[in-house]
Amino acid sequence: MKDWDFLNFKPEEFACSHCGKQEMDYDFLQKLQDLRTCCGFSFVITSAYRCLEHPVEINKKTPGIHTLGLAVDILCSHEKAFNIVTLASSFGFNGIGVNQKGNSRFIHLDTYKGNNSRPRPHIWSY
Repeated sequence: MKDWDFLNFKPEEFACSHCGKQEMDYDFLQKLQDLRTCCGFSFVITSAYRCLEHPVEINKKTPGIHTLGLAVDILCSHEKAFNIVTLASSFGFNGIGVNQKGNSRFIHLDTYKGNNSRPRPHIWSY
């Protein structure tokens, strides 16, 4: 990866919680930084890169977008969640997942190009 030049984020925020590797896509991170700058509030990243052995990924038939370094989950709710969802597509995010129930509310963002089983652009709820 190129030198770290993302003002509002630290590399460790994007590391796999299972193995510690950080293999995020640089262009993805630039889009995320641009979105963060536009929103004007901090993002708490709850999940970013996941290795193939990560407990969330290991039992999936097909590994998720997080394993490609093209996705994050941002802890947020209410107005902040609305602002992120409203602005995300204008920054190039074409996969938007919304979980706004319970105690761990988040927005998933990704820039996956899509295929038959994971079409893009796409928005879904958990």
